[in-house]
Amino acid sequence: METTVKKFDELTTAELYEILRVRAEVFVVEQNCAYQDLDGVDLDAYHVFLQEKGKIVAYLRVVDKGKRLDEVSIGRVISLKRRQGLGGKLMKAGLAVAKEKFGATTVKVGAQVYAKPFYESVGFAQISGEYMEDGIPHVYMSREV
Repeated sequence: METTVKKFDELTTAELYEILRVRAEVFVVEQNCAYQDLDGVDLDAYHVFLQEKGKIVAYLRVVDKGKRLDEVSIGRVISLKRRQGLGGKLMKAGLAVAKEKFGATTVKVGAQVYAKPFYESVGFAQISGEYMEDGIPHVYMSREV
């Protein structure tokens, strides 16, 4: 399993296509949610993904503070192979990127409520009440790095 970390302008067109395909597969099709995925944030983010046989099996993006949230944030977290430890491995890599590239001491996520147990398992704690984003209940969660 190969871990890749790239800025937007370092991605190949094939990698970008695969990232957008995977995000649409999970967030638009699987979750039946029409939302603006291409939000301009990708341009300044670090893209972290796990590949197996040339295919992305897990993905997230790391965003500097002020670009999306008031702290360095991790978002668009996806694991296509669930319950195999990929999410934890991916999140560990994402937290390292947040610290190394953006000097983060705290990382924040806007987590879908159903995924709260996963984020808690990797050290995040809820810091807000529920709010709706794109018709899906979310909570803000945070952890130190």
